[in-house]
Amino acid sequence: MAKPVPRLSPDVLQRLLKLAFEDAPPYPRIQAECGVGPGALVQLLKRELSPAAFKVWQARDKTAKRPTVKSTFPFGR
Repeated sequence: MAKPVPRLSPDVLQRLLKLAFEDAPPYPRIQAECGVGPGALVQLLKRELSPAAFKVWQARDKTAKRPTVKSTFPFGR
């Protein structure tokens, strides 16, 4: 079962929304500053934003470039 999304003060919520709409993928920075993980952030934005604004954020998030993860496989394939 998923953790409930925390209730945040209006000031923290405004700062979180501003961070979420920046150009870079916001997850590590929001985790460090507000303590809200990726799943909780999505739930929080679904709850606080209008459906149209959430769709805009979701489309921006899907197109954002994420850092690549190098494979730890010891040999080539």
